[in-house]
Amino acid sequence: MRRAPALACLAACLMFGTLTARPAFAQASAGDKAVRAAIDAVVQKERKIFGGRTPVPGVLVGVFTNTGNYVRAYGYADLATHRNLTAQDHFRIGSNTKTFVISVLLQLVDEGKLRLDDKLSTFALGVDIPNADGITVRELCQMRSGLFEAYNVPEIDGRNVTGKSTFDTRTLVKWAVRQKPLFAPGTRYNYSNTNYLILGLIIESITKDTVGHQIEERLLRKFTLSHTSYPTTQAMPSPWAHGYGLNDKKAWEDVSGTIPVSLMGAAGEMISDMDDMTTWTKLYVTGKTNGAATQKERLDCIYTGKGNNYFGLGIGCSAGYFGYTGGLPGYNTANFYEPKSGTMILAWVTVQNDTPPPGMANTIAREIARILTPDHVPFLPTAEPAAK
Repeated sequence: MRRAPALACLAACLMFGTLTARPAFAQASAGDKAVRAAIDAVVQKERKIFGGRTPVPGVLVGVFTNTGNYVRAYGYADLATHRNLTAQDHFRIGSNTKTFVISVLLQLVDEGKLRLDDKLSTFALGVDIPNADGITVRELCQMRSGLFEAYNVPEIDGRNVTGKSTFDTRTLVKWAVRQKPLFAPGTRYNYSNTNYLILGLIIESITKDTVGHQIEERLLRKFTLSHTSYPTTQAMPSPWAHGYGLNDKKAWEDVSGTIPVSLMGAAGEMISDMDDMTTWTKLYVTGKTNGAATQKERLDCIYTGKGNNYFGLGIGCSAGYFGYTGGLPGYNTANFYEPKSGTMILAWVTVQNDTPPPGMANTIAREIARILTPDHVPFLPTAEPAAK
């Protein structure tokens, strides 16, 4: 449902070195022709790197600066019909779902219905978690619980999962907690979707409602995110981008809808379009979705141990950029906002490809940041753990 940042690509930096001689937090304009040409070159280069013999089918980028914006779609939304990708196409946003889950959770904290340092044993979750007395809600949010990854359990590994398969969240959690914890809670960072499946159960336990309905009522309606949904079926709203993967013959095959929404749940079920996610990313990064105290908690980012990457309460933090990345078969979405310069970068891809790391969406976002804010480049592979 996600992949976190890592390895650098030097070409864009070398190719567009004339754009990099700027003071700290200077911002190039997305309205500048040279900047747009540099962005185009980054996208086309990465489409070839990640696509092998044929370019990645579709890429959508949105770049927003104080002095100009640039939104462009590259390639196809549907290879079978050769329909061009557009900025209006819906994508499965994968782990960007977690930003909505956290926002609901923080609202419940604002309302006094739970505390971030409550133990899991506080809640009636309908599933037995062996070390529930030793794990806090905060540690789930921060990916520091030590719980095993639900999507790597033996019960799923090798199973013939299709879009018609059905899964129950409590069963997924039960399978995950059967496995030995990776480490003692709070001692390390390790990305595990199990954390967010449990957070969804906590929300449902407190509200006596589904997490999807809570997201709809508290966030989608309130902020008029009319092109965003927490679906209960495999259906995609029109227009939508098909997702692809390379088959054994290194040819693109349509893998849209091959992962059932009941498997993804609160870890990565949602669908959106670029306009809605541009609005949403700025809202939650700037604290418009919850109170000031809980927003301070959200942005208390802890070093992950890799590069210049930090993680808060359901938010990635790197070189002044805040946001999230989502990935599932056929889709990879990266949305990041840098509040000091007002820079927003979104990179959406119709392929999930994590190799080379940090994956295509994050790589494109990083290289665009290198052009726009060259003194503040996120997702570097090696960096001193200094600036968040």
